Amino acid sequence: MRKEMLRRHVRVCVLVAAAVLASPAAGLAEPAADTIAVNVDQAKLVRLPGKVATIVVGNPLIADVTLQPGGMIVVTGKGYGATNFIALDRGGEILVDRQIQVEGPSDRLVTVYRGVERESYSCVPLCQRRVTLGDSDTYFNNAMSQAGTLSSSASGGAGAGAAAKPN
Repeated sequence: MRKEMLRRHVRVCVLVAAAVLASPAAGLAEPAADTIAVNVDQAKLVRLPGKVATIVVGNPLIADVTLQPGGMIVVTGKGYGATNFIALDRGGEILVDRQIQVEGPSDRLVTVYRGVERESYSCVPLCQRRVTLGDSDTYFNNAMSQAGTLSSSASGGAGAGAAAKPN
């Protein structure tokens, strides 16, 4: 009888501990209604009330907010984490003060570790390089250099495309 009571007590303690530990995690799983959730390297359109004249972003390394005509803003995820933005009217009155939560990529991301070196690949439907915050410097810089060279060549700038033009 005493052993059974002890077992019940232990089970109740375990369940209470699990509930206490799970409750903060459940609160973090979904952003609050006044929080704008956006993925890193993606943008989201948000309509603001009133006549917004100025936007202030708490940490522009996490998110960028651009005011568009008609009270629309574009929120772009720049880095992981949370920040806020404040929208003011011409008189300096606060119209909106909202949180922005920037989360990880939404695509199927595969991360490869080679010791301390990290590489990221987007695998939709085939795996291709995807530069992501936290990748090793060599991988990140090589991928960005290739992207810059490709962009320059495509726009007719100096590079391989310019060398092929006749004199």
